Amino acid sequence: MKNRFENWGFQLNRPLVISGPCSVESEEQVMQVAEALINSDVDILRGGIWKPRTRPNSFEGNGEKALPWLKRAGNAINKPVAVEVATPKHVESCLKEGIDYLWIGARTTVNPFAVQEIADALKGVDIPVFVKNPINPDLKLWLGAIERIEGAGIQKIGAIHRGFSHFTESNLRNIPFWPIAIDFRKERPEIPLVNDPSHIAGKRDFVFDVAQQALDLGFDGLMIETHCNPDEAWSDSAQQVTPEAFTKMTVDFKQRTPEIHDEDIEQLRDALHQLDDIIVDIISERMGVAREIGKLKKAQNIAIYQPKQFKNAIEYQLQNADDLQLSKEFITNLFTAIHNESVHQQGEIYHGKQFADFDED
Repeated sequence: MKNRFENWGFQLNRPLVISGPCSVESEEQVMQVAEALINSDVDILRGGIWKPRTRPNSFEGNGEKALPWLKRAGNAINKPVAVEVATPKHVESCLKEGIDYLWIGARTTVNPFAVQEIADALKGVDIPVFVKNPINPDLKLWLGAIERIEGAGIQKIGAIHRGFSHFTESNLRNIPFWPIAIDFRKERPEIPLVNDPSHIAGKRDFVFDVAQQALDLGFDGLMIETHCNPDEAWSDSAQQVTPEAFTKMTVDFKQRTPEIHDEDIEQLRDALHQLDDIIVDIISERMGVAREIGKLKKAQNIAIYQPKQFKNAIEYQLQNADDLQLSKEFITNLFTAIHNESVHQQGEIYHGKQFADFDED
């Protein structure tokens, strides 16, 4: 399958690569990074102009005065440049300076009002726009942001997967939660999908592995932050790599073929299809039992949802997770989905076919 960026005018036999410093600290700094990337696979030079920091006393970017610095650096190596925008004023400044690509950051994507204001500022403009996933794992919010940009008439829209905030222990800054990226691809298969391993990893030692995993999943591109002296960077120093490390990284990436021509794999896939049929039949049979339980609950005036019973069922299945070589997270998600469908079907018995799950919209 061809790279989706071919529709953007890129003729590539590899993923598109966006790279450059997290923040444009000075004209000298961004020029130094650009010149160090000149012989690499970089296709678009990125640079942070406005930095939405968590704490107000952190470096928040040089602002509008840094736009010509980035643009001159891109011209010096004959590469287009990309900038994150968060307000209509940012859009106006970028268009005035001739910035080639824009992206909407995760903290902005989470706010439909902010995205709509940016979309309104883009009406009548012909410029490619990337949209990062929101900081929380909400596929609808991500898709909705893209639809707002489409509503402004933008023809070239890309998506950037940069992982999601979390409160669990992890070696990574943001959990990738790959299923959401996969679901995005199912919903919008025509839109190029870029992975941002820098923000997922949070540490430069993990950037390569995250990027390779994205490539193994068929992503169309990568956005990797680079800095000539990353330990001295004014923002996100831990996750930026040197241009030399970046260049080696892009050489070492393994490119996977999208087509399967292996007879053994095809036979195993046939076996999977047969097992899938069995799984669906068993789940259907289980739902039949759940409906019978629902009838008894209704007759005896018993509540549909029994939290203690559900908790006990999950705990019982988790006991065998390791022996079955299944993660506890998968077991929990699987039986939660099955339980939710059981509750839904029992609800139909209580309230008729008009019963439906509530939607937050």
